[in-house]
Amino acid sequence: MNDAAPHRGGITVLVAIAATLVIATLIAGSGSLERIVVRLPPVPAAERIAVVSSVLAVLATVIWMFVRLGELARARARRRALEASVRGEVSCGIRSRVLVSSLTELTDASRPTRLAARYSLVADELGVSLWNGGRRPRRAAYFPWREVRGIRSDTVVAGTSVVSVLVLRVRRGRVSVELPIILADERPGRFALSDAPFFAVVRSWKAKHRAALASAGLELPPLTAPIPIIRQGRVLTGR
Repeated sequence: MNDAAPHRGGITVLVAIAATLVIATLIAGSGSLERIVVRLPPVPAAERIAVVSSVLAVLATVIWMFVRLGELARARARRRALEASVRGEVSCGIRSRVLVSSLTELTDASRPTRLAARYSLVADELGVSLWNGGRRPRRAAYFPWREVRGIRSDTVVAGTSVVSVLVLRVRRGRVSVELPIILADERPGRFALSDAPFFAVVRSWKAKHRAALASAGLELPPLTAPIPIIRQGRVLTGR
């Protein structure tokens, strides 16, 4: 069984429960609905289509909300489990097609690397690991610091927004790729981490990387330009 199978199973269960509730409600109220429909005046075909479309849109929205709540619950449970069992820094990442493609190329796998929509990252003294699962996290990928050639910040366009990404350059064997990692902002209603919290993660990963290479007697990566420390109210300076 692959890492994404339990995740897909949980989503399937949620969708099945939601569909069962809707069907049960329709069956239970079928008599009342029939009497109401008989008393209603004739409705033009165009209006009937509009009503049916609206109902389907509402049902799709409800099912989507159930799925999203399930994903968020799994992500929170996985984070708690990792924080209780590892000594490293735990972050949340947002899956992207570019990241999955790069991971598949790096691992030379016949199938794409499986990642949850919101996966977890752990950076410790040994390296960086990516995790799926819920209360029982399962490691999807792992990169020891000796395979990491560089860490930098960049930006990508996501829809109509420009988001910050942490770019991890990894070399394994003869394959060298850049992994664009979008860090999730886990506050309600937010998408990607940015500004001071994002740069704090980048600085922390760089420090762990250099410390691990130095302790192993390996060559340190070249120093890059300092990552800015953005403080609250900085934008208002000079107004």
